[in-house]
Amino acid sequence: MGIRINRSRTRKVIAGGLPIGGGSPISVQSMTNVPTTDVDAVCSQIEMLATRGAEIVRVAVPDRESAIALRSIIERSPVPIVSDIHFDPELAIMVLEAGTDKLRLNPGNIRRKADIWRISEKASELQVPIRIGVNSGSLPGDLRDKYGGVNRDSMWAAAKRHLELFEKADFRNIVLSLKSSDPMLTVEANRLASAECDYPLHLGVTEAGPRLTGSVRSAVALSILLAEGIGDTVRISLSGSPEKEPVVAWEILSSLDIRRRFPRVISCPTCARTRIDVAGLAESVQESLEGKVGNITVAVMGCEVNGPGEAREADVALIGTPSGIQLFIDGKSKGMIPESDLEGYLDKIVDSYIQKSEK
Repeated sequence: MGIRINRSRTRKVIAGGLPIGGGSPISVQSMTNVPTTDVDAVCSQIEMLATRGAEIVRVAVPDRESAIALRSIIERSPVPIVSDIHFDPELAIMVLEAGTDKLRLNPGNIRRKADIWRISEKASELQVPIRIGVNSGSLPGDLRDKYGGVNRDSMWAAAKRHLELFEKADFRNIVLSLKSSDPMLTVEANRLASAECDYPLHLGVTEAGPRLTGSVRSAVALSILLAEGIGDTVRISLSGSPEKEPVVAWEILSSLDIRRRFPRVISCPTCARTRIDVAGLAESVQESLEGKVGNITVAVMGCEVNGPGEAREADVALIGTPSGIQLFIDGKSKGMIPESDLEGYLDKIVDSYIQKSEK
């Protein structure tokens, strides 16, 4: 049984039907990385991300052509869409009119009071929430000078300055994010924001890096904050294809016993006793389970030393023995399974188990 996490109290906003904050389940986000003008490619990527657990997807809108394309993307998307706007306030107005479910603005490059008032007025009219996204790499120079560089205080000051502009326009349908490529700066900035305001917090490490290092650095920051009850929605930022972003996010939430949605695969680290290709089999099992929804644990163990113990803990277990791969379900041996059709055989077993557990 996991530790009990007392979540910070935040206000609730609704993005295209998805609640964020106010005690709602911590949601998982991702972002497309193909040209937004290529509507088919964007929609294909959104479908893929949704299958892997993304509950809301962000799309960059760098120009008017992208803003025009957004309307078709929104109409076809199975999940709410966040429009990512930088520099140009006119694009913000365009995507709001196109039907975006949420708007992301960077206070480092959209600062004019008149622009903020226009955007907030339109967003208020359409009941669209706005995420104020503060990145450590784009803080206003005067705040860096005042607070002695890029740190938690200058990041919070940037957020507070923008929040006050929206609040003066009587707009509070806001989500806030404070991100850095430094995991511990991300932690400190969000701790401060959580203590100072009740806006829901979007967590993430920006420019986290390629898949392995990016996943680790994101897990460090998010796990600390989530364990402290801080955070209402999360995004793992990885270089390259975003297909693993929601997968990593769910693994973090599952490991903290906050939310579970997909099968969990555990496997032994292997040693000289290993009787099967644990790494290859575990990867194959992981891939075959992607997209399947079910709160079950599948274990892949290399030998009979730790295997039976893990088999008792897992819902489904595959254990290497001198005679081949032994199958356990609910801690009980079900005999050997053929390696020749292992993936198809396991698919049927897991599907059957998920269906049984849902009844």
